[in-house]
Amino acid sequence: MIRVAVIGVNHIGSIHCRTYRQHPDTELAAVCDLLPERAEAAGRQFGVPAYTDLAAMLDKERIDVVIVATAGVEKGSHHFAPAMAAIEAGKDVLVEKPISNRIDEARRMVAFAREKGVRLACNLNHRFAPAAYKAKELVSAGKLGSLLFLNMRLTINNPQDDTEWLHMRALHPHSIDVLRYFGGDIKRVQSFMTKAPGRLAWSTVSVNMEFASGAVGHLTGSYDMSMKHPIEYCEVAGNVGRFVIDNVYESMTYYPHHSNDLTVFRNPIFGGMQGFDDTFKQRINRFVGQIKAGDAPGEIEASGADALAAQEVIEAAIRSHQLGGAPVDVPYGNDNSGGSAT
Repeated sequence: MIRVAVIGVNHIGSIHCRTYRQHPDTELAAVCDLLPERAEAAGRQFGVPAYTDLAAMLDKERIDVVIVATAGVEKGSHHFAPAMAAIEAGKDVLVEKPISNRIDEARRMVAFAREKGVRLACNLNHRFAPAAYKAKELVSAGKLGSLLFLNMRLTINNPQDDTEWLHMRALHPHSIDVLRYFGGDIKRVQSFMTKAPGRLAWSTVSVNMEFASGAVGHLTGSYDMSMKHPIEYCEVAGNVGRFVIDNVYESMTYYPHHSNDLTVFRNPIFGGMQGFDDTFKQRINRFVGQIKAGDAPGEIEASGADALAAQEVIEAAIRSHQLGGAPVDVPYGNDNSGGSAT
């Protein structure tokens, strides 16, 4: 049984607590939150010890995995300290996205986990859906041929305006991760951004991309759209075929170029995913399964390194916008030195 502790037990942290408590291979061992009343309430609700001091929790409880579900500025500024403490203690860690809103902290987290030989994962849950799995199989089997272009759209309604970069740093780790999942490393970006009336944040963005493979891509993102409509669309095309994923999990359609036939994989009404929240469970199931199987840190899917790579793209896109739309190189592979204008 894998013993799990959750740090940060507000809304997302509570979902983590319920999920690990119900999972057949995990046991919720403890919770921790800086707010005593929140920690104590979660401890009572889930019947586990509650702490406000992370060091004390790590010292007193037998824990295998630490979940960092804190938030902070741009949904990520409170991740660094607890994640580093858990890594220092030799625990496997799953951190909410973004891995950090500060690229220097994200780089240090990934490097430290690698140094300590522990698993570091991120809750990049959009790739964990049957439609995405089927699409990945097509890419891996060569059914698209050589990739030519990738198009991604991720739009929701979020009126928050904490900082001007909230939209980019808090939402688009998901979209960039999906693009990298299918297309590999992103080499260069060019971005343009605008603000809806009355907004502080750059709330709608357009990002052009060049992949290391030579493929090209595009992301359209917005915090200004209705939640009543599909939030996500992904299209990937090669010289042999292309696929389209509708609304994260609803369906995946494969279009071979040299045939009038197409293949559609639909989410079943019975026995399938009941909604977007199921991607959360799918991601956790995969992380737990990899730990149970003894997979090495470098084999973890949606790893800390993947999360860092997504943040590198985001920071390069921000820099491009600051430069008036100039293309900016993205560090990828083993280079984490930071982007530069080309």
